Amino acid sequence: MATSPAKPDHSNEDFTAATANGIVLLDGAGLSGTASRCSHGVAWYTRQLGGALLAGLAADSDQELPAILAEAISQTAALHEDTCHLDEPGTPSATVIMLRRNRDQLEHLVLADSVLVLDQANDAPLVISDDREAHIGRHYRAMMDSLANGTPEHDQARRDYVQALRAHRNKPGGFWVAAADPRAAHQAITGTSPIKDVTAAALLSDGASRLADRFGLTDWAGLLEILHDHGPAELIHRVRAAENSDPHGTRWPRGKTHDDATAAYCTQLLDA
Repeated sequence: MATSPAKPDHSNEDFTAATANGIVLLDGAGLSGTASRCSHGVAWYTRQLGGALLAGLAADSDQELPAILAEAISQTAALHEDTCHLDEPGTPSATVIMLRRNRDQLEHLVLADSVLVLDQANDAPLVISDDREAHIGRHYRAMMDSLANGTPEHDQARRDYVQALRAHRNKPGGFWVAAADPRAAHQAITGTSPIKDVTAAALLSDGASRLADRFGLTDWAGLLEILHDHGPAELIHRVRAAENSDPHGTRWPRGKTHDDATAAYCTQLLDA
């Protein structure tokens, strides 16, 4: 595993951790300067939700992953429902990846835009991501993408973009994230793979996956090769180098010049 905050003096809102039979990765969502009446913040939320997910994974291998996520969302909401306004669109939220070894199967759950990549022994990499937010976002991001990163105009356009997206969050026809409503868990993408067919798995926040899916500097097979040969820290190093080469978002328009980046790489799955 490796993780890096977007800026050295900012809290890292990503989270990843593992149990003996499973692993989770979360990418927190929030934006300073937009409305939120939660006093705890996004980093607190991802750590609390991540801890609850780990406990759920460790407790019962037969409970379905959406049920574990729904329970974890409810538990986390209960920690601050008496002090914070959790029904607002700006309440802290997170993407979720869950991966669990259950006997001879590898089970996965993906909610929102973090990316799970399964390295398959006899086939191309299987890339699992939830693109509903990106699909909605295409209708709102033109102004943000037309402006240079690091300018007040871009910062305001990004706030406007996030506010527009929040109108579609956790609603039918929109996109779904983990926040305070456990029903979002049942909107996640789920599936299973025979564990004998998977040689490795990569869990990536969108700050780490951007080397392939936004910057196009490698394909998914190449990204897995970086992880295999050099590890997650090198992947994040290459992401940072690409970001630094395009500080104003001219080559790769994006909301954030730098983003929290987290990668977890799982191998020897049959021996777990």
